[in-house]
Amino acid sequence: MITIGQLARYVGVSIKTIRVYHDKGLLPEPDRDASGYRRYGAGDAIELIKVRTLAEAGVPLARIRQLRSATDEEFRQALSEIDGELTDRIRGLRATQGRLRRLAAGSLAPLPAEVRAHLEHLAGWGFTSRWVDLQRDLWILVFAAHPHQATHLLQDQAESLADPALRQLFLHYDHAHDLDAGDPRIDDLARRIAEATRERYGPDEPPELDAASDIPALVQSTVNASSPAWQRLDTLIRAQLRA
Repeated sequence: MITIGQLARYVGVSIKTIRVYHDKGLLPEPDRDASGYRRYGAGDAIELIKVRTLAEAGVPLARIRQLRSATDEEFRQALSEIDGELTDRIRGLRATQGRLRRLAAGSLAPLPAEVRAHLEHLAGWGFTSRWVDLQRDLWILVFAAHPHQATHLLQDQAESLADPALRQLFLHYDHAHDLDAGDPRIDDLARRIAEATRERYGPDEPPELDAASDIPALVQSTVNASSPAWQRLDTLIRAQLRA
């Protein structure tokens, strides 16, 4: 028979923890000896190890208390379920660890490899870092809110940029950022973009997100707010496409 302090040292918990387990009904309190001290046996140590192991696995104390009255079969079944839950938590923690490491490396954006490759192509083709950052933010939103449509939209943009003539129009759009809103080059660029869009898609509409999505308006409003020239260019392109 051992004292509460000896039991605590043996199992690797504090005396306070054992007393909490007593108060919560997780570990029966043994009788006191003639000196008034509680004495614990091997069975108590085994029960305490069970409780500590379950608690460290994240099992709520109320559930641990319920398991004390479970049959051997019920207990094994519960352990199997807890093991599965723990596996899911470990998987989630590893994913979090991966994001933490990407953050430390300066790359937090949760984007698929094909999007990261697409953004690298944009930089290689001469698009400004401002444009690349806007595209990154766009695809973060699209892949988060519309994962089933995102891949198709990305493929469409990649195919457009694979065409040197269309890519040049996108580059002109990018570099129009610093133009005066009344610059006549904006009118000419809007006309050429509208013509290229009609030629690429014919009578069909370009692929878009669900009509209920706020993302296109959110992104375009952000783009327009950053440049009066871009805002006018957007207005002109939309008007010519409607016409």
